[in-house]
Amino acid sequence: MPQPPAAALRAVIGALDSPNAVRAVRTAGMRRRTGVLTPAHPLPVHMFAPAPAGLPTAGASAPTALAGARRTGWRFLIRDGEEIVAAADTRETAEGQTFSHFAEGPYPLATLRALQQAKQHTAGSPTVYLPRLLSVPGHYMTALWLHPVLDPSHSADLLIPLAPAPLGITSHLPHDADELLSLLPLGDGQLLTATH
Repeated sequence: MPQPPAAALRAVIGALDSPNAVRAVRTAGMRRRTGVLTPAHPLPVHMFAPAPAGLPTAGASAPTALAGARRTGWRFLIRDGEEIVAAADTRETAEGQTFSHFAEGPYPLATLRALQQAKQHTAGSPTVYLPRLLSVPGHYMTALWLHPVLDPSHSADLLIPLAPAPLGITSHLPHDADELLSLLPLGDGQLLTATH
């Protein structure tokens, strides 16, 4: 797992210690907590916007296209004992990492499931992968991004779309990044075509 900046962890712990911040969350799990809420499974969050057709990155391979994904902050899953009850996001600012918001809905549990799948999928592989979260807001998709760190030239980036996934995309199925990105429409019925 990646190591988050100390400032990101401090920002999340500060929010968890704030009664006002926790009270503003609508998740029943955080409101009816039985123990101490703790941050776990930190993941850097990257934002990805496919380039419109005709621009230089359109038709690029996934490693090239994903190289343009910018890190926007960190996401921590929030545990109450062994139960995942929410997630907490930080954002990168000129002053450093600041708390952004608590995330609700299906994605926190889907993230944990994808991390477990990634562990099984890469077990025995000689390639070491760094897990990240990839947000593709224009397509309402978030995926666990497994980026090869020791041999990136010979190993493909993998994406595991979280549930719920966009129409036509199977959630919780590991995809070669080229393959998955080629399924995302760019508008006007065109697709982001990845070259192999």
